[in-house]
Amino acid sequence: MRVFVLLLSLLSMSAAWAGGPSLDQLFGSLRRAVGPAEAAPLEKEILVRFQHSGSDSVELLLSRADEVLASGDKATANKLLKAVTDLEPNFAEGWRFRAHFAADQNDDRAAIIYLQKTVALNRRHFAAMVELGEMLEEYGDTQTALKLFRRALSLDPQFEGLAHKVEALTRSVEGQGI
Repeated sequence: MRVFVLLLSLLSMSAAWAGGPSLDQLFGSLRRAVGPAEAAPLEKEILVRFQHSGSDSVELLLSRADEVLASGDKATANKLLKAVTDLEPNFAEGWRFRAHFAADQNDDRAAIIYLQKTVALNRRHFAAMVELGEMLEEYGDTQTALKLFRRALSLDPQFEGLAHKVEALTRSVEGQGI
């Protein structure tokens, strides 16, 4: 089952972003985390960091997109999200937001393209890898899905349910070993 809900509200992006450990340090801690309870706050912090564009203009556009989407104005929200990626085409999370919007509009083709762009721009975006893998698996591209799941698992060994998914999909794609 695909889950296309924003993990964190778009409005959280406008909150002041404080220093703290680097992304490399957070990923190191995430790889060493023992169990989902220890990993969860690290995952959340990494995803919050991914949402930080560094551009007041982008963050204003995202905030506005969230507002108009809440009011039901999907056409304007789509235009604002497109403006984000036009303004900052290397901001991976902008593409991920567009993917979520496309998926909510049942435009899986666009959602897949935007998630591919997200993963290409941010090679450590484990959540986008899982989302893309789930979509590809649903459309029958199990080999690519398995590669994405394995990459995500190498970044976040505690990602909920992912180890089991990799194990099951490995048997399906590669067969049962002797």
